[in-house]
Amino acid sequence: MEKERLPVTDLSLRHLLEERTDDLQRVKAEYDNYRKQVRRDRMAVREIAVANVLRALLPVLDAVDRTCRHEPITPGLHDIADTLRTQLASLGLQSFGEKGDAFDPAFHDAVAHHVSADAEQLVCTQILRLGYQVGEHLLRPAHVEVVGPPRPDADSQLGHDREI
Repeated sequence: MEKERLPVTDLSLRHLLEERTDDLQRVKAEYDNYRKQVRRDRMAVREIAVANVLRALLPVLDAVDRTCRHEPITPGLHDIADTLRTQLASLGLQSFGEKGDAFDPAFHDAVAHHVSADAEQLVCTQILRLGYQVGEHLLRPAHVEVVGPPRPDADSQLGHDREI
């Protein structure tokens, strides 16, 4: 529409105007892409910064949890523990690791493995230390004890050990 309103009769001027318009549109598109990339980069930096702060606060959360388990809970301690958990959750901190969870080596560190002929898969039987994540970022795996079936090659290894 803009091109039709301009009373440009010289073809070379019209061509030059079209080139500059195309250049301007291309620069605008590049700038839009740049703004989107900067926004994504800022979000990524924010996620990393939040994950680092949360990872640094995990020992504090562990200490508060241990204290709540082993000491009489006073109103002050209860208030501190609730506030700490609420504020960390508002930053996206999520705990995981419950008795009965299927063992996932990406999220669990097995500290002990007990064999059960009745077990069909590895299952967490005791949570020794909770795991934490924020979004898709694993901050710390859960330390667990697992129960599972005997390994298929366990008998052959035992038999081999006896022969030696």
